[in-house]
Amino acid sequence: MSVLTPSRQPAAASPKTPPRTGTGARKGRRGGAAGRQLTAWLFLVPTLLIFGLFAWWPILRSLLLSFQRTNLTEPAVWVGLDNFRVLFDDPLLGTAVGNTLFFVGLGVLIGFPAPLVLAAIMSTVRRGAGVYRFLVYLPVVIPPVVAILLWKWFYDPGSGLFNSILGTVGLGPWSWLESSDTAMLSLVLEATWAGMGGAVLIYLAAMVGIPAELYEAAEVDGAGIWRRIWHVMLPQLRSVIGLLLLVQLINTVQVFTEPYVFTGGGPDNATLTVLLLIFRYAFQDGEYGQAAALSFLMVLTLALLSAVYLRATRGWSTS
Repeated sequence: MSVLTPSRQPAAASPKTPPRTGTGARKGRRGGAAGRQLTAWLFLVPTLLIFGLFAWWPILRSLLLSFQRTNLTEPAVWVGLDNFRVLFDDPLLGTAVGNTLFFVGLGVLIGFPAPLVLAAIMSTVRRGAGVYRFLVYLPVVIPPVVAILLWKWFYDPGSGLFNSILGTVGLGPWSWLESSDTAMLSLVLEATWAGMGGAVLIYLAAMVGIPAELYEAAEVDGAGIWRRIWHVMLPQLRSVIGLLLLVQLINTVQVFTEPYVFTGGGPDNATLTVLLLIFRYAFQDGEYGQAAALSFLMVLTLALLSAVYLRATRGWSTS
């Protein structure tokens, strides 16, 4: 006798909410996106206000001031391009521009390859690498004025460190800062020492990313250390080198602290730079309009320099 087992009935499906379609769904998505955008702007507006107040407004105010004559205590008088005419008639402008270009040239010649060479040497050090990196970066964290005062003692023509060392081999003494022939070189040496720590660390970080297989392949092909540096390391660091070169050009054009604290622009205006001349116009002569006009010309020059440089090197990161 067979037993009939009743078939199991499928469980009733739970009711599902039909998806929202049409105009209601679109409005919901738009409302959510609008809410997120509003929230983003609420967080962004305070930053934009602060940035505009402390960055863009001074730039616009300086541009306006370059067409005015004022001592900041009396109402400004609109003079048009007179400030620019006075600038170009000042013989000190040519001296300042020439000294600044000389500082830039020496800075690139001495200060640009030094961090790269030092980073290449340090990349081969395995024992005590952290100590060497600390010592290299230490000048960066020293206040600039403190570092300059220390180097002024190094340059002292009487009992300075450098003349004492030179005296042991029968050289000197040299008037490092008192002579127009060596004053600018003295400033460049201190500026290179004080600022190259950051570049060294950037180079070291970039060197870590170079695949070891490239060095091994070059070594198998019989390449020596200099050929590996020239054909492997430098091409891999090309984009970093280009960026740091641009940064150094901008920084050296704006040199101020070294000539101001070391020599005050002397001797005989041999270390007078553009930024120091702006300082003299504003805070010694009270000609704020001329100072603003020269500042505007300097900013325009740096912007053009950056644009030309970036256009000339735009293929470095991809080639």
